[in-house]
Amino acid sequence: MTLTSKQRAYLRSLAVQEDTILTVGKAGITPEVVKQADDALEKRELIKDRVLPDSSPVTAREAAEDVAQQTRSTVVQVIGSRFVLYRPKKKDPRIVLPRARRTEP
Repeated sequence: MTLTSKQRAYLRSLAVQEDTILTVGKAGITPEVVKQADDALEKRELIKDRVLPDSSPVTAREAAEDVAQQTRSTVVQVIGSRFVLYRPKKKDPRIVLPRARRTEP
C-alpha cells in the first residue's frame, strides 16, 4: 500500500498517542515477533515498535522493513530506535485515512 504524504502525516499524528507494544531484542526478527506484530496490526491497525539499540542485530529501519514485508503492512515512520507500522483491517477499518487528492490533467 502506498501512502500519500498527507496520509502518512495523519498516521504519524495518531502514532504519537500509541504505546510501544513490540520490542525487537538481541534475537532479532523472530517468528514470534512477526506473529505478535501481525496480531497487533489486525486488532489496532497502527502499531509502534522499537529496537533495542545496543543489543539488536538489526537497525530500526531494517526491522521495520522486514516486519512490514512479513505482515503485509506499511512503514509509516522510523525515528531513532522506534518505528510505526500500518495495515488497514479488511472489514470495518477503524482508521479512516484522508483522501488522496487527484490531479486533473
